Amino acid sequence: MFGARIQEIVVFLIVAMTLAIAVRRGNDLLIRHAAVERERGNLARYFSPNVVEELSRHDEPLRQVRTQEVAVLFVDIVGFTAFADARTAEEVVRTLREFHALMEQEVFRHSGTLDKYLGDGLMATFGTPFVGEADASNALRCAQAMMASADRWNGGRKAAGEAPMRVSFGLHYGPVVLGDIGLTCLEFAVIGSTVNAASRLEALTRALDCELVASDDLVKRAKAELGSTDAAFRPLVAQAPQTIRGLEHPIAIWTQACVGEL
Repeated sequence: MFGARIQEIVVFLIVAMTLAIAVRRGNDLLIRHAAVERERGNLARYFSPNVVEELSRHDEPLRQVRTQEVAVLFVDIVGFTAFADARTAEEVVRTLREFHALMEQEVFRHSGTLDKYLGDGLMATFGTPFVGEADASNALRCAQAMMASADRWNGGRKAAGEAPMRVSFGLHYGPVVLGDIGLTCLEFAVIGSTVNAASRLEALTRALDCELVASDDLVKRAKAELGSTDAAFRPLVAQAPQTIRGLEHPIAIWTQACVGEL
């Protein structure tokens, strides 16, 4: 009887230790899984879902400094400073949140990367951090979808007795430099003349009285991706070459006044 009791105690201790180890391992797995999901959630705030999936499979892929061809999109609310000066802080922030939510949705829906918010505007890139097969056409379609989304948003604002907002878009395609900048506070940066040109094309919408200005470089690339007969090119109108500060030669551009539902 004494020997049997000893055996029961030993078996009990072994089982208890086994269960304790299994529970601890289970907790560790849950903690690691939660950390991975948190990291994926943070990435999803900036990148489209397909890019998040790619980033999650690699170790520090953003640290690779390189040059590659990218489509750059700038979006801005025209005259927002004057609008904000006449409104309460709560109304200003509410308006920006509504606008940014609509634009952000289209960036991710078209496989783009939300580079940064710029007050009442934003910058998005297509082809970062990895080059795709339809970066230029995704950027063009994204801008046109944003125009349609802004049009619907303004329709709701008018119905609610609020002033409509004019939104402008600039698109360019070309080489950029990619890589982390900073020391302790890192930022994945997209820099170069292509970025500057896209910003200045967006500003050119005021002088040309249109909603969208796209460089011929972007349109040519998009046509190579989609074919020149695609519906995305029908609203575009060719314009005379424009001198863009920072670029050596004038560049041909295309404009679009408005777009319907897409």
